[in-house]
Amino acid sequence: MTTKPSVLRADARRNRERILEAAVRAFSEKGPDVAIDTIAKAAGVGSATLYRHFPTREALVEAAYRNELARVCDSAAQRLADHAPDEALRLWMDDFIDYLAAKQGMADALRAAVASGADPFAQTLDKLATAIDTLLSAGADANLLRRDIDPFDVGFSLAGVALVTSAPDQRERAGRLLDLLLDGLRYGANGPASRS
Repeated sequence: MTTKPSVLRADARRNRERILEAAVRAFSEKGPDVAIDTIAKAAGVGSATLYRHFPTREALVEAAYRNELARVCDSAAQRLADHAPDEALRLWMDDFIDYLAAKQGMADALRAAVASGADPFAQTLDKLATAIDTLLSAGADANLLRRDIDPFDVGFSLAGVALVTSAPDQRERAGRLLDLLLDGLRYGANGPASRS
């Protein structure tokens, strides 16, 4: 009966993912004081299941934020697997803007978690810089992006775009600004790498 424990583990992973997705939505839409039972119900699990994974509200907030961070960072490799490096970077920029929107929606809940002693932001900049560097390096190796780009500069530029286009009706403008940013990252590259 070795399959039953792995099925339970897979089921537990699915429950955890559903809880985290429901938590991001709930904290974003209803604020930091949303009832835990509301999150559990939205995730399709019981409160006891939620508390088994996340014993405190702060643990849930921190895990929800870190899950969003992991999702955006992990999407860099998938974007590169599916697209040319410069296109992958542009698509990832959209992913990043979505991540920042979720983070902004959770701002009050994150502040409450920090006030209670949690540190959901530990290593955030390093993880994002690593994801951006992966995309930039692939683009530079393909001669599609400049080689002299600091990943932190790109991250702060993206944060600036997100800041000035944070209203939902500004998404089209955000896309145009991201296109301009990508054009700047391409400027001075040598063109597509020759294939031998």
